[in-house]
Amino acid sequence: MADRSDIERILAANRYMVLGTADEAGQPWVTPVFFTPLGRDQLCWVSSPNTRHSRNIGQRAGIAITVYDSNVAVGRAEAAYFDANAARSKLDETDAALFALNARLPRSKRLSAADLLPDGPMAVYRADLLHSYLLVRGDNSEHGNVLDMTLEI
Repeated sequence: MADRSDIERILAANRYMVLGTADEAGQPWVTPVFFTPLGRDQLCWVSSPNTRHSRNIGQRAGIAITVYDSNVAVGRAEAAYFDANAARSKLDETDAALFALNARLPRSKRLSAADLLPDGPMAVYRADLLHSYLLVRGDNSEHGNVLDMTLEI
């Protein structure tokens, strides 16, 4: 049976998420970003506030996220999907985010407070997860689906 542990396994196994944002007019934009989970209901990443996705988040907090391994063979995909609200992290949240991000980065790529505004070019962003879904492969005997589907967890 699909459950929260499947989502946690997918998040732990993957380093990039596809972040879907929209501007004020609703024009969509998707981009891959390196991320890490922060507890059960938050994901975080660093980006320049000048990127299109960061500007979009400043205009419209609602986002969509997909996490999956693009290297698996066709028919073997696993994916986790999320509806979330995103924002720049508050100053008191950045230490925990940097610690979690650095745990997933090679030593040579680790981040420091100097990489973040006001001294550096980046800011920490967080997604507060509202809904979580899993990809359920087609012909799943438990769910009786012929085609792939998503299941809210």
